[in-house]
Amino acid sequence: MAARARDGSDRGGDAVAPLRDALLAWYRVARRDLPWRRTRDPYAIWVSETMLQQTRVEAVIPYYERFLARFPTVGALASADLDDVLSQWAGLGYYSRARNLKRAAEQVVAEHAGRLPEEPDALQRLPGIGRYTAGAIASIAFDRAAPIVDGNVARVLARLVGLREPIEDAAVRARLWREAERLADGPAPGDLNQALAHRPGVVKTRDALMDAAYDDQVYVDDRTI
Repeated sequence: MAARARDGSDRGGDAVAPLRDALLAWYRVARRDLPWRRTRDPYAIWVSETMLQQTRVEAVIPYYERFLARFPTVGALASADLDDVLSQWAGLGYYSRARNLKRAAEQVVAEHAGRLPEEPDALQRLPGIGRYTAGAIASIAFDRAAPIVDGNVARVLARLVGLREPIEDAAVRARLWREAERLADGPAPGDLNQALAHRPGVVKTRDALMDAAYDDQVYVDDRTI
């Protein structure tokens, strides 16, 4: 695959550039104003990505804001009492996420001087951080060309590349990761990944996305393109 420089310039051509550009153009208009999209702080992004696992956006917002107010840094979370952390999480469910955040914060302080590592592989060595979350943190906070794929993103990617096979199939999922890698290998990988994850029911086909991005027909809310 032809690589693209960090500044967005071509290196010998880029076959997925039109699709990448369309996703970014659409996202610039369709994106929602959410608190974690106003920051590139890796800690805040990590907290948001962890809370958003299996939880609706609207439910996460107040918890995210309260959690960061109580534990504003990795160091603050690492030194906090676990019962205090769990009390801030109360009502959000899936409490293993909070425990993993606490354990991972302690590891970041002990092994990385309180700074989250930039590389996805290093992030995945922290408790509770899988490939998707590592890709989200690395791309949004550190501008790394790191892909993300979960069930929602897989459905969007399958539509965009015209795959009809079940996305649960291991070979299909591996191909979708490769497609996500190609898309992320360009300018604004964090925005690109957030575009893929943004309202997954909205993007229906590649052609419709192109039309919406370049004909000023961007659809938001519950309308589809």
